[in-house]
Parts: sequence; structure tokens; C-alpha cells
Amino acid sequence: MAQTSNLSRPIIEALYSEALLLADEVRAVFALGMNDLPADTNDHLRLALSSEGLKATTRMMHVLAWLLNQRAYFSGELTESQLRKHSKLPEDRPSRDEDMDLLEEPTRELIEDTMRLHNRIARLDSAWRDDFEVQPTVRRLHERLGQALLKREIQAGNERHG
Repeated sequence: MAQTSNLSRPIIEALYSEALLLADEVRAVFALGMNDLPADTNDHLRLALSSEGLKATTRMMHVLAWLLNQRAYFSGELTESQLRKHSKLPEDRPSRDEDMDLLEEPTRELIEDTMRLHNRIARLDSAWRDDFEVQPTVRRLHERLGQALLKREIQAGNERHG
């Protein structure tokens, strides 16, 4: 994953789209696919599918909730302090090797995709909470640029209305 110095609406929107697609795949495999199992399916396999399906579904719901909170922040529906207080991504529950060994390769890959996405979001959440530890010089430059742009917008607005 490319390094970023901050979260932005385009980053969050791209991750949200990716998460929705992955969540839909998880739903299709685990919610709908469980009903299609042959009657003679091994109980260990049923249990592995149920357990790993629940973990994958929960993982995706946590990711989507985190992304929805970020979207709400960018839309002005949450303040930064509310976001920091209420939107920490919960830790992931790892899959059990013995369960994963029972699953077909495409199902294992789907579960691994959910774990990778959760890990990416966890790294973003951690970096965001640590304020991305941007170099002080770069931070000051960003602040100065922001102040200059704001001043310019105010002056342009005054000229239009003055």
C-alpha cells in the first residue's frame, strides 16, 4: 500500500467501494452458500464454514463501520473528536489453521482478502490516530499553505461582495 500523509475523501471512498464489493462476496459465499451445502457435508466442514464465515462477516462489518464513520467526518456529520472517540477499528480475530485447511481454495482466498483489507484499514487507523507523524517542517508548510489559501479566499470573497 502506498504511504499517505493523511486520510482524504478520495482514499476513504475508494476503500469504501472496495469494502462493499468484498462484503457482498462474503455474503454470497457464507450467507447464501451455506444453504447450498449437500446434506452429507462433514460436520467439521460445516462448523469451519460457519466459524470462518462469522469472522469474515464481522471483519467486514467492522471495516465498513470504520469507513462510514470516516465518510461521516468528511461530510461534516462528525467532529474530529467524535471520530477519534468512537471510531477505533476493533482488533481482528484470526482464522484457525485447522478450519482454513478444511475450506476450498476460493473460500480461503476470500477470507484472506478480508484479513488483508482489515489489516490495511488497521494500519490507516493507527497512523491516523498517531497523526501520521508527519515531519514538523512539512506540517508547518501545510499549515502555512492552508492559511495562505484561506486568506486568499477571504480576500476574493470580499472583492466580489465589496
